[in-house]
Amino acid sequence: MTIEDILTREEGQTFDCKSFAIDPKGLAVTFVAMANADGGELAVGISDRKREIEGVCSSEKHLNELLRVPYDYCNPTVKATFDLIDCTNRNGESDKVLLFHIQPSVDLHATQNDECYLRIGDKSRKLTFLERMQLMYDKGVQSFEDTPVSDATIDDLDLTAVKDYMNVLGYGKSAMEFLTENYDYVKDSDSGQRISAAAILLFGKNPQRFFPRARIRFIKYRGTEEKVGAEMNVVKDIIFEGTILNQINKMVELLELQIDEPTYLGQDGRFVTKREYPHFVLQELTVNSECHRDYAIRGTEIQVKMFDDRLVFESPGTLPGNVKPDNIRHTHFSRNPHIAQFLKAYKFVKEFGEGVDRMSREMEAVDMLPPTYHLDAFILKVTARACPPVNKTSKENDVPVNVPVNVPVNVPVNLSETQKRALEIIKSNPNVTHRELASLMTVTEKTARRTTKALREMDLVIRIGSDKNGHWEVKS
Repeated sequence: MTIEDILTREEGQTFDCKSFAIDPKGLAVTFVAMANADGGELAVGISDRKREIEGVCSSEKHLNELLRVPYDYCNPTVKATFDLIDCTNRNGESDKVLLFHIQPSVDLHATQNDECYLRIGDKSRKLTFLERMQLMYDKGVQSFEDTPVSDATIDDLDLTAVKDYMNVLGYGKSAMEFLTENYDYVKDSDSGQRISAAAILLFGKNPQRFFPRARIRFIKYRGTEEKVGAEMNVVKDIIFEGTILNQINKMVELLELQIDEPTYLGQDGRFVTKREYPHFVLQELTVNSECHRDYAIRGTEIQVKMFDDRLVFESPGTLPGNVKPDNIRHTHFSRNPHIAQFLKAYKFVKEFGEGVDRMSREMEAVDMLPPTYHLDAFILKVTARACPPVNKTSKENDVPVNVPVNVPVNVPVNLSETQKRALEIIKSNPNVTHRELASLMTVTEKTARRTTKALREMDLVIRIGSDKNGHWEVKS
């Protein structure tokens, strides 16, 4: 990285700039926050606000103090390397900028004061006690990608795939040096070299030899329901194996071939083409299902189910870390940070934490509902409804043309837009709470309760059980 790269790069989830005047305790906050999240790069010697080059050569003593931060001010020690980048400071003198490369960690890190931080966007947020306990639990789950794979050897890795990744990163050493020096992909032990799960999943010649269900399956159904037996309505069933990168590329390519792009005459007399799902939505849902699945759950694969009116991604595992259905658009946590960094390098991720929000905004821009999230046992189900103008249910069920798309045939057409949206969310996620409903609709919880009350009074929905533990039923 050059000084020009540093000056033009925006601060975010994995990058920050700090003044050389910062004290070691203050710098430790960013080290801890990044290590607890996705890792990142930290440039020291750049003024925070004006992005002026201060440099770090004015005080060798202070420079050495900052170099000791990951060891002396973080508990446990944060793994980090550093470079000194040539530059000209604001006084026109030759100088250096200190660039730390902070690795994501499977451990929970804290400062000297025993305060725990997590990198969220461009901020290092202090965690509450409960958030810290949740993160500690998820760190335990997260460590699976670092687990050594029994019986795996270096011969099980495709070094060509490793070199491709090195080229993307601009890494100049040998493939073996890369594997042993980064993320413990390959680690020496008394019994020989140990190959990590992440290395097999990302670079393995045959990952399914060790993880048979580390694959992604596409199932296309005719209609809007999943039927079995004599009524089975599966029209396509395809499984993609290989590395994570191969699976993502193949699945996105297949989804692009399956979606409709109907053309119709718009109100201005011009022909308009509208896709069932924006390309970024297909890519983001696929990437997230691979990136955040719990690979420790070995009994099932990722399943992508396509119905006439929706896509459902079913991925083993829960929402990671502090991520919840009501904050998922703006909260980020990687269960598998090494896999996440890999996908970011290949441009599947622009910046950590922005993908779900961008996906939701793109869907809302074409009158689509944002995705809904539902946990069924140990499977996270993410549902994306097709773009309304191309929803096929109205054609197949012979619904009158004046009935709004995605609304049951017997629903009065004079429902407000808020009521229609609430009804659709309840249909797709019967376990939704009023708080989650309010978040998905971008309204207050009071408005959400008033809306569901109106739907109950119209005898369209009923609530079974409490708001926290109950569920909704839509009357037919």
